Formats: sequence, C-alpha cells, structure tokens
Amino acid sequence: MIKLYQDGVYLYRGEELFDDPRQCQQATGCAVTPEEAAEATISYGILKAHNIGDDMSALRLKFDSMTSHDITSVGIIQTARASGMTHFPVPYVLTNCHNSLCAVGGTINEDDHKFALSAARKYGGIYVPTNLANIHSYNRETMAVCGGMILGSDSHTRYGALGTMAVGEGGGELVKQLLGRTYDMRRPQVVAVYLTGTPRPGVGPHDVALTIVAAVYKSGYVKNKVMEFVGPGVAGLSMEYRNAIDVMTTETTCWSSVWVTDDKTRDYYQRRGRGDRYRRLAPGEVAYYDGCVYVDLSEVECSIAMPMHPSNVYTIRTLQENAADILALTEKEMNEQIVGARIDLRSKLREGSIWVEQGEIAGCSGGTFDNICVAADILRGGSCGNGAFSLSIYPGSMPAYAELVKNSCVNDLISAGAVMRECFCGPCFGAGDCPANGEFSVRHTTRNFPNREGSKPGEGQLSAVALMDARSIAATAAHQGRLTAATEMDVTYRSYEDRYNDDVYRHRVYNGWGRAQQDEALHFGPNIKEWPELPAMSKDMMLRICAYITTPVTTTDELIPSGETSSYRSNPERLSDFALGRCVPEYVERSKAVRQADHHRRTTGALDKAYSAVYDALYQAGVACDPAHTNIGSTIYANMPGDGSAREQAASSQRIVGASANLAKKYATKRYRSNCINWGMVPFLVEDPADFALFDYVFVPDIRRHILEGTPSFPAYVVTPEGVVREVSLSVGELTVPERETLISGCLINYYRNH
Repeated sequence: MIKLYQDGVYLYRGEELFDDPRQCQQATGCAVTPEEAAEATISYGILKAHNIGDDMSALRLKFDSMTSHDITSVGIIQTARASGMTHFPVPYVLTNCHNSLCAVGGTINEDDHKFALSAARKYGGIYVPTNLANIHSYNRETMAVCGGMILGSDSHTRYGALGTMAVGEGGGELVKQLLGRTYDMRRPQVVAVYLTGTPRPGVGPHDVALTIVAAVYKSGYVKNKVMEFVGPGVAGLSMEYRNAIDVMTTETTCWSSVWVTDDKTRDYYQRRGRGDRYRRLAPGEVAYYDGCVYVDLSEVECSIAMPMHPSNVYTIRTLQENAADILALTEKEMNEQIVGARIDLRSKLREGSIWVEQGEIAGCSGGTFDNICVAADILRGGSCGNGAFSLSIYPGSMPAYAELVKNSCVNDLISAGAVMRECFCGPCFGAGDCPANGEFSVRHTTRNFPNREGSKPGEGQLSAVALMDARSIAATAAHQGRLTAATEMDVTYRSYEDRYNDDVYRHRVYNGWGRAQQDEALHFGPNIKEWPELPAMSKDMMLRICAYITTPVTTTDELIPSGETSSYRSNPERLSDFALGRCVPEYVERSKAVRQADHHRRTTGALDKAYSAVYDALYQAGVACDPAHTNIGSTIYANMPGDGSAREQAASSQRIVGASANLAKKYATKRYRSNCINWGMVPFLVEDPADFALFDYVFVPDIRRHILEGTPSFPAYVVTPEGVVREVSLSVGELTVPERETLISGCLINYYRNH
C-alpha cells in the first residue's frame, strides 16, 4: 500500500521510477547526475522563479501573495507598522474565519475584524468578512496560480494541488515580505509522492492523507522538505480530493507541497473565471528526488487517527477488530499526557461496537464541495438519530455552500438531522462544537492535538477527538454514532457539477490591492495593544528553567492554547497569560518572577537574593561574570517543541512573560524555530537533557559574540538551586546573517528599526 524509498529515486517521464541510476540510464538512455536531474523537478522550477538571488543553494524568496486569518493578522500588521511599513507590496488576503464565534463576550472579536478592514483600506489589502470563507478555501478559489508561491501565517497554507507552492509560517516571515525583504533558507530537498491506482468507493482523501502522515511523521522522512505529488494515480482524483489530501501535508512536517497539473486543474481554474492562471506543470524527462513515498491508492483503507495526533493512525477495520486494546492504549496515553482531567474511552465500546457522540465535517480539509456531496449521498433518506450523537457540517466557502443548497445536498443533510454551520474554522482549532466532558468526537479536520476540541483539562473538562474522512463520519452518523467505515455501506454515489458562482465575493469582499489609502485611520478596539518593548541581547545571558517538559513532542497548542484564548490575540500581554497554561499552568507566574528580577536589576543595579547566590556560586567556581552586562530571562526545556500551528504567539507569548531562549534536543518545525528567532528567543540545542532540571539556572557567557560569529558550540554553566556549578555545551544550529542580527537586537521589530 505504501513504501518509503531509503535513497533517492529517478522519475522518467512522470511515470517510471528507478532507484538505481544504472537502471535509469539503461532504460532512458539519459546519463544525468542527481544534481542535474534535481533541476527537472517542478519544485526546483518554482523556487528558481521566486529566488531573487544568484545562489540556488541559499534561497532568497519573494512570494506572489500572502494570507492571514484573524488570529494572526492584527499582530502581523502591528509588527510591520512598528517596523516601518507604509503599504502592502504584494496582494495580502485578510480572512476572518477563526474567532468569530469565541465565547469570551464583548466586542474584541469584531474589533479585530474592523481593524483588519481598516488596514486593508489603508495599506491596500483584501478583506474577507467573517463567515464568508475559511482562509484556505478562499485562497484556492481566488489566489492560487500554477507555478506561483503564497506565504500564509497559518500552518495549513497548502495549495499544491493547484500548482501553487504555499508555505505556512509565523507572522515574522510575513512581516519581512511586507517590508520588502526576503524569505531566506537553504534550498529544501524534494521528495516524490508517487500515486498509483484508484481509491475504492467510500475511501476518501482523509484516508489517503492520514495513511501518508502515519508512514512519514515519526521518522521525519519529509521534515522541512517539499512533497511533490506525481504518478498515474493523480489523474483519477478530483481537484477537491487532491486539495483535501494536500492540506494535510502540513501534518507530515514537510515545508511545502506541489502537484502535477492536468486538464482537471485547468477546468478548476476556468470554472472560477481564472483560466489564465493555469499552466501545465510536470517534471522534466528525467527528474531526481531525494526520496519517494510510493502510495497504491487502491489499497488504502478507511482510517482513523486516534487521539491525540494525526499520525496515531489505524485502519477502522483494525480498530474494530482490536477495539478493547486500542481504546485502552489510547486512554492510557491521553491520561499520561494530559494534566488536570481523565478520559474513559473504554466505555465507548458497547456490545462489540465503538460509539461516538459527535461528528464534524469542517474547514479546509473536510468542508470541501466533494466531501459534503458524498456525505449527503450516504445520509440521503437516513437519520442521525435523536440520541447523544450529533453531526455538524461547516462548508469551506459560501460559493460552495450556495451550490450545495442548489443541488439539494443541504436539504438531504438537514433532513437526516445534520446541522449546517457557517464557514468557520472553529472545530479545527478548539472554538466550535466542543463535545461534552468525556465524549468522543470524530472529525474531518486537520488536527486532533490536545484541546483542539475546546476542552479545558485544568478545569476538569476533557473530551477526545479522532480524525476520520467525511465519508466514514457520514456512515457513522447513518448508524446514529456507531463507528462505521464508509466501505461497509452500499451507497450509490452521484455525480455533482461544481458550478462556482462568485457573486458573494464580488458583493462582500473588499479588494483594495494597489489602492492604498494612506489617510485612512486604523480602527483600534480597546483590546488592541502595541507590542511591548523587548530588550536587546546583552553580552552574557542568565536563564532560569521555568518548565521542564519530557513528552516526545510539544505542540504549539501546548505552548499557547488555541480556542477561545486566541480571542486575546491582539493584546500581546493578555494573551501571554495563557502561555503553557494547559501543560505547565505554573509557567507564567514563574516566568514573570524572572522578568521582574531582570527589571529590578535594570532599574536599581541590584540583584535579587536568589540571583546574588547564583553569581556567588559562579565566582567561586572561577567563572567570569558581570551582572551589569547580563540580561536575566526565563527558558523552558522540551525534547522537541513546535509541532503544529504557525502562530507566532507560541514564541511571542513566552518572550513577553520574560523568556530569552528555549532549550531543546531539536525543533519540530522550521516555522516554530523561526518564530523564536524573530521574537528574540535563542533556539538552543542541548546534547544531554539530563544536564538540566526544573529551576536550574543557566549562565551563557559571551552569547552575543557567539551568535554574531556563528560559533558551532560554546560553553555554558548550569547552577542548581543548591549552588552546584557544572559546565555544559550549547549550540544554536545554522543561522543566517539577518537571523543573527535579529537575535542580538532582541526581536524583529528592534532589528528593522535599525536596518
């Protein structure tokens, strides 16, 4: 069904794979080196077209357009304003699909939306009002370009099926583009995803995507690489099927994705009045890839990603055959990972079947036109029942919703008991349809991280989310909550014409691209605050470890919870109060105490008693140190932080409450590491986690010099609360010159004030 090649492969005419260069030369008659053939990939061509530098090994990229939603756009615009931005130099889409239903009360959500509208007018942007479209559906429909590149501040910025190489990053990277700067990185490796065969009826795009995620995630097979989808199996997939697979590539930790394009791609563009944006994309005669994920679509089964990660995948058949064991294992893992509440999953097994209380089909992955049509086919004439089970459906965009009304799919769904919702991303990030405490929800959304369904374990509230395809969710709904694979049902699937009508966009979307109105006043609500002043890096650095996290991966949702807390996204100080709140509730108080200690040092020249003792220990150990030239900051240790969301708040919130660095074995994603750098937090790498413990102090002499000079590794000193001093080694990995200067400046805002 799926195979990972251990070495690079050659692809001949987009069809034949060779992992032996001699076989490739014999079959093709072409003698090319891997370096030459790598330039024949689709990815290389797109990157070359957007690289403004002369060196293809060190990219300096300019994007064709950008996009943000309302969790991130206010902070990005505020950062860019503080850094000297006067207008949007590229089309910038500001959607409002993430927080329109948060239950915190007051005006703060709509205040942010009006701020975005005023910014679109002032700087020449594109404003998409609430409930009109989710961020990625809108960009697929209106902004994607074959051979183009889009940068978004949401991690699921993926439009590869439409021939657009899209990248999800933290807000700092978008700020750089708004200031006319470049996105800098080493050219990523490219991995082929070779598709063959045709999915069986009832097997959907989420089944394919989850199968791929499960195969590559833990090994890091595609981490920070480009996934290039090729092979004969692509042609048999509809465009929405491809889109729904593509958006899930984020969960593999790849950097971006792109697909071959064909007549179906052209038709998609033409139906949206954008036929001129289509061009054929395909690898050259012989293309070389740094790896290959071989997928036989005909062998993919209906699957489920059990809590609490998209890679925790079983076929539904395997889950049903081993229900007691898998439920017990998942329950154990959840209860070990979550602090403050416990879940009982074994109770979901009754009379030989697994029962769930909720189904959700939503957003950029689940809420596509095709997925909802198929769900209607499965539920037509059926019933979701009048028991505990409920089904909610969130279409990706209003043009899709309108057509679903016209073709009677909406009528079929609501007649069966489903509830149609607005175009809102809530179920994906924990702000919509949270199940009751102890309930089990199955969702065609992108993530099932802890708290993504909205529960609050610290307050004794915990529910569970698994990921499934819309087809199997509809089949489960047809059985009133009994977990059912769509392939278990005999369904006649209809053919639906995607008759796109953009009237709602023309009548409601504000498009000010190229028409900046400099005299327009920004609309500030009372919750919208400026970024606080952040100190530059001093000669030396003193850290205190305020959280020590031993789980294999720490997601950005654990670093800064999603859901209703994100309503405070435009108030950096208030949002920062939630940092690590659902995994280390004590962190904020501890970190603020460190921040206060540094404030006391700066304003009085004196040290708190605890820090005086630390310096005494260092003096006695013969370590040269000067408190007058040493900022004091907090830090955390985590094995591998940063999986998941691109929200820069995961880093900025730590920084605001007093953090100066992170300690980690490695970083889960490039985007989180970039967020740390852009907010002035040094992304330290440690050799042995046992060298550090909660409440230890870490003194890093000459850190400023080491950062500027790019020192591969350098000494630091751990001081225990008891005064024991021991030397350790730290490193930061590769840094570009702008990244080094950003770190020593203290944050991106400070850097641009001086550059």
